[in-house]
Amino acid sequence: MNARQAPALAIDSVAIEARHVSAKLENIEVLHGISLALAGGRWTSIVGPNGAGKSTLLKVLAGLLAHSGEVVLLGQPMANMRGRDRARQLSWLGQNESSADDLTAYDVAMLGRLPHQPWLAPPSSGDHGAVERALRATQAWDWRHRPLGQLSGGERQRVLLARALAVESEVLLMDEPLANLDPPHQTDWLLMVRALVASGKTVVSVLHEISFALQADALVVMSRGRIAHQGGCADAATHRALEDVFDHRIAVHHLAGQWLALPRI
Repeated sequence: MNARQAPALAIDSVAIEARHVSAKLENIEVLHGISLALAGGRWTSIVGPNGAGKSTLLKVLAGLLAHSGEVVLLGQPMANMRGRDRARQLSWLGQNESSADDLTAYDVAMLGRLPHQPWLAPPSSGDHGAVERALRATQAWDWRHRPLGQLSGGERQRVLLARALAVESEVLLMDEPLANLDPPHQTDWLLMVRALVASGKTVVSVLHEISFALQADALVVMSRGRIAHQGGCADAATHRALEDVFDHRIAVHHLAGQWLALPRI
């Protein structure tokens, strides 16, 4: 496919925006002059084949990777924001996130409250409340006192998700959040994201699970470090772009009231 920059959705408010962003990994350019605006109070999923630049783009939007161009968060150039201010407004869940194995699940989730705490101050009642809400939302509350090293891969992922939720930021960026989660907890994640968006939060996720990605409000389809398409998940043009970047090895169907991406046999 000859990927090209597609026009963005018409949106009322922009939560996070990339302006002419390029980025390199090990001196190889991975993103090529990307510009896109992501709507506030909505869930956008970023999809594409391996090597398309999805995770790299998400890291740039999170301020974790050097790049040219500009990223704007909630109307402010990210480069001009203090680190603590940015950390209160944007939370991050990355691939293969790690934390000290001797920390309890509760302590790991409390790390999400650090941007809200004065230097060396103990957690406040508000911090404890945010952590409890986050652990309960990810169904990790019952083993809050267990060390991270004693948890399964899926349990660890739910604790790390709780850490991101505990920030209580306006924007959440999640890279492969369904990794290590079994189907019931993948469904729980989907319901949680919908609840976050219903409360006015903005969620941006990179997903390999295309059928889950199609449950979002909008899809960004990437190919070879560029935006191939940006549009609503129910739009026929989005479905065509999605099938195109995967070389028509998948087909999008509407089944049981949902859009699903199925292998084309």
